[in-house]
Formats: sequence, C-alpha cells, structure tokens
Amino acid sequence: MTTIYDVIRRPLVTEKSNYQSSKLHQYTLEVADQATKTLVKDAIETLFDVTVVRVNILNTPSKRGRRAKSHRLLVRSSGFKKAIVTLKEGDTLPIFEGVQ
Repeated sequence: MTTIYDVIRRPLVTEKSNYQSSKLHQYTLEVADQATKTLVKDAIETLFDVTVVRVNILNTPSKRGRRAKSHRLLVRSSGFKKAIVTLKEGDTLPIFEGVQ
C-alpha cells in the first residue's frame, strides 16, 4: 500500500453495523487485503480526525453455491477483509451519518 487513502475501501452498512454505530460506537469498514490494525487506526484517525480505541479485523470467506445439474461448487462472491473500529465516546464518522 502506498497511501492511507488505499487502506479504507468502503463502509459496510447492514442492520448489525447500524446498531453497532448507534449504540456501541463501532463502525464497520471494508479494508484492503494487506491492511493491518495499525494501518487502519492511522488511516481513520488522520482522515476523520477522531480517536480510535480499538480495531478488530476479520477475513470474511467467499460465498459459495452449487450448480444444479453437475453439483459442482462455484464461487459466487469473493471474500474480503473488514475492520470493526471502536471510537471514543462522542466521536462519529460522517460517512455513517446519513444512515442513522
């Protein structure tokens, strides 16, 4: 990775992430495959001017399905890496404000 702008790809907006952002101050983001906890923390703190308390990183597996006639496995969507970022109480990310 060359810059901090390459670390964060997009926010993940689901029912669970909406609950986490409103009640627990946790925000879910899709990050680059080479991203580490320290890279994600530095990118969030410099881009959005907030204080990051904790970063959890998960590798989500790809979604697989079967073909009807041959029963072969095929990959429908590729896996990705996501980060759950916990912010200090009172801090928010503006990219999630339209969802609440």
